[in-house]
Amino acid sequence: MGRVVFENVEMLAAQVGKKVCVSEWLEISQERINLFADATDDHQWIHTEVTRAKRESPHRATIAHGYLTLSLLAYFAQATIEIKGIRQTLNYGLDKVRFPAAVPVNSRLRAHFLVASCEVPISGGLQVTWETSIEREGHDKPVCIAHIIFRYT
Repeated sequence: MGRVVFENVEMLAAQVGKKVCVSEWLEISQERINLFADATDDHQWIHTEVTRAKRESPHRATIAHGYLTLSLLAYFAQATIEIKGIRQTLNYGLDKVRFPAAVPVNSRLRAHFLVASCEVPISGGLQVTWETSIEREGHDKPVCIAHIIFRYT
């Protein structure tokens, strides 16, 4: 599906219940995992100790933090969805977050975006709840499922 461009928020609001886009693939390197570990002070061995993870992990490799995977939704949305005529996008929060599967190092991920709901909570703005899933290339089970809420003004 690739990048989608909406001419205005009304066009976006007309998409409720529809899957509107799928991002490009993004590879999750050990460097990205390590940088996330440094940023969050979460250096659990399953994420950062390559030799130990190869030996002791059921995945036989390090895995990305669940919150790293979740945080990529902002990147995937920005790279995939454009709404013309708005001044700003505010990440308002998340609902129903789950991590059904792991993300071993060097996996490739992409995000799917469905417009779950739209409402007008503030004058001149639109609040959109996106039902998202992040898939791992070559696997049926998603690695992250979340409802992400953006306010567009």
